[in-house]
Amino acid sequence: MVMGAHKTQPDDVLDLFDTPAQSGAMDELVQTLARKGRGAVSNATCRFEVEQRVVTDDGWGLADEPAPALHTQYIRDATRTIIARNDSPDIGFDRSINPYRGCEHGCVYCFARPTHAYLGMSPGLDFESKILTKENAPTLLANELRKPSYRCQPIAMGTNTDPYQPAERKLEITRGILEVLREFHHPVTIVTKSALIQRDIDILADMAKQNLAAVAVSVTTLDRHLARTLEPRAATPERRIETITALSAAGIPTAVMAAPMIPALNDAELETILERAVAAGASGAGYTMLRLPLEVAPLFVEWLNTHVPDKAKHVMSLIRQSHGGKDYDAQWGKRMRGTGPYAEMLRIRFETAYRRLKLNQKPRRSGQLDTTKFAAPPKPSNQFSLAL
Repeated sequence: MVMGAHKTQPDDVLDLFDTPAQSGAMDELVQTLARKGRGAVSNATCRFEVEQRVVTDDGWGLADEPAPALHTQYIRDATRTIIARNDSPDIGFDRSINPYRGCEHGCVYCFARPTHAYLGMSPGLDFESKILTKENAPTLLANELRKPSYRCQPIAMGTNTDPYQPAERKLEITRGILEVLREFHHPVTIVTKSALIQRDIDILADMAKQNLAAVAVSVTTLDRHLARTLEPRAATPERRIETITALSAAGIPTAVMAAPMIPALNDAELETILERAVAAGASGAGYTMLRLPLEVAPLFVEWLNTHVPDKAKHVMSLIRQSHGGKDYDAQWGKRMRGTGPYAEMLRIRFETAYRRLKLNQKPRRSGQLDTTKFAAPPKPSNQFSLAL
């Protein structure tokens, strides 16, 4: 098998795997590309390139050339600013920090995958194997927070890529950011799938005592087999539940994000996920519908045809029913919830479970963090020496 290149439109990639006439040998060929420990099956060229890579059989037989191992590359990011701003009306924060671009967790459904196209890389395997690291992030953050024009509002982390992906274990960029935020008494919210956040409980618990920190742990499924293929390098479901327990026990306001809910794949687990999380100590909950912007749609269809071919058509049919007949509707307020009967049923199920589990009676402190304590500490050069 080889990767050929020809000029075509990005939308053609989806048709390649979604048209009955292309089933059979082509589906078998795609399946041989699946790599252990990786979410995406392919590595199609990004939408800004004229040429597009497509899979083709070179005649030697599908089993003769198994997909080679794919090693992760880490690339230093030379960004000059670290706080990203947004004015999206359906998001509850206006600023965020992403210590990494790309994410080794490899969640095939990740809505952040298309951002790799701006780097000239593929939203497919490149996104999870070519990771840009912002090692100077703590210094950049301190400089930005010291600006006289800066006005404090909670900073969100984990909104694009996970701040606790595998590279963080060694690089400790996220920990460095948290140390700066604690020093400035600046509030922060974190969303993660990783048990590695437990390493930083010392900082987060200290901040939580001052109402400066809140965490949400994303639990997509409790099925280990599904999690292994859907989110290949993220923590196991059990470890995420354990993380909720550890964070809550440390006094850190912790919510569970049942996200994304994927029709006919993990949606039946919604109530069970909430129940397990509440039993573990979660004091809040949220959910989102699957989002398939730009290159994510064909990547997800490839994943379905590779890992759950018997469900592929049904899953995509329900997704399209929830997005006006399309793979994705990017309208504010609709993109994360969907519309139509299926989306409405999911909303009712969540709200019913939310009330039954009495989550509506628990403090939701993630949206009530304290911004009044913010203050820039004196620079070392500004401190008076006590030496005689």
